[in-house]
Amino acid sequence: MYRTVSVKLKDRVLADIEAEARARRTTRSAVVRERLERPGAAGGSLWDRMRDLVIADDAAPRNLARDKSRLRGLGRSRRR
Repeated sequence: MYRTVSVKLKDRVLADIEAEARARRTTRSAVVRERLERPGAAGGSLWDRMRDLVIADDAAPRNLARDKSRLRGLGRSRRR
């Protein structure tokens, strides 16, 4: 059973929801419900929401801070 809740949304957020609803041929309410029920959508930690963006510890070079060769060219304009 669903209960009704009213919320105020910014125009761009509402436009995004409406566009998705039209593309999927469903209601705005269905889109909003699905977005709210996604893992991490409400109450998830920042880590949970960005976990897929973080490099694994063993994938990063160990000597990144000490290896000066990695700093060659840093800060130079790529256009010459």
